[in-house]
Amino acid sequence: MASRHLSRSIAMQSLYEWDFNDFKIDLSEITEKNIQEFGSGLEEFDLIWELILGIKEKKDFIDDIIIKTAPEWPLAQINILDRNILRIGIYELIFGNKESVPPKVAINEAIELAKNFGGESSRKFVNGVLGTVYRELSKEEENND
Repeated sequence: MASRHLSRSIAMQSLYEWDFNDFKIDLSEITEKNIQEFGSGLEEFDLIWELILGIKEKKDFIDDIIIKTAPEWPLAQINILDRNILRIGIYELIFGNKESVPPKVAINEAIELAKNFGGESSRKFVNGVLGTVYRELSKEEENND
């Protein structure tokens, strides 16, 4: 598994556990535990920490985007795994370095997480929501030019 993909997987597992426990446990401790357990092949952990700390800081903003782009699905009814994969994808689309992770790569990576860890409908759901976010961001960029 490529190191960036493994980093995203560890971030997703940490966010999942944090969300599952209603955000009442320490996200940094969960992440450290998951790095120890699953990250033995990684040489650096920068991407994991960028995602974890960035998503923690921007969680409400990101959740508002999920609510707006998936209006037929109340946030609490979205599968916990899908919800956290979306958080990663949206974070990378909006706040990530577009040169190192172009938007289509961010979307594809989120879809891969959904394929590897989610249910049958996860891939399509994640693709649909992130596709909508990407189109909206593209429209905003066109209007700002």
